[in-house]
Amino acid sequence: MPYYYWDPTYILVLIGALLSVGASALVNRTFNRYSSVYARSGLTGAQAAQKLLHSQGIYDVQIQHISGSLTDHYDPRNKTLSLSDAVYNATTVAAIGVAAHECGHAMQHAKGYVPLSIRSALVPVVNFGSYLSWPLIVIGLFINSSTGSLFLNAGLLLFSLVVLFQLVTLPVEINASRRAVRLLDQEHILIGDEVGQTARVLKAAALTYVASAAASILQLLRLLILTGGRRRDD
Repeated sequence: MPYYYWDPTYILVLIGALLSVGASALVNRTFNRYSSVYARSGLTGAQAAQKLLHSQGIYDVQIQHISGSLTDHYDPRNKTLSLSDAVYNATTVAAIGVAAHECGHAMQHAKGYVPLSIRSALVPVVNFGSYLSWPLIVIGLFINSSTGSLFLNAGLLLFSLVVLFQLVTLPVEINASRRAVRLLDQEHILIGDEVGQTARVLKAAALTYVASAAASILQLLRLLILTGGRRRDD
């Protein structure tokens, strides 16, 4: 079928891949750079996280260590903030910034931040859609009938929900970083130029989400272009 041979729309996939690779390289380079800058407060990522949470009256979030590199995350289901090897016990500007960012998500959860609630509600659907969207699209392309169109449209709908999830993620991540930088300065956990350095780390991290969303949008656009004639014919 012509869908699997080279066509001009592959350029959309290439652009998305380049954006993702570039953003990933930038965040790794920026994090590594400020991982050698030690915060004057001497606080570890875990200690800074605890201080930030307590400053906002949040005492029911558990802070734990998790293995891996930049695997840090906040889980609203059990109110657990997990910090990675390079963050939990590290006293660097980069580590404190990442820990504070995850605290930002805990603060969003505590205050009922609407975009976070929407993202959390989309998680089950997105997990389902990320596994089934492509198989449904492929099946739909192979079946030249109304049944094939049903598979195709279902796959495109599920993939669109994945894209929507990534778009909703953008304000959630940006807001968490803004909260983090503001409070790190306000609580004097970082001092002077350290605040700006942490802001650079978090801005670089935010670009990975922007690149991921852009890549998914470009992929969806390509699918719509490739299947446009097929869907009109049916």
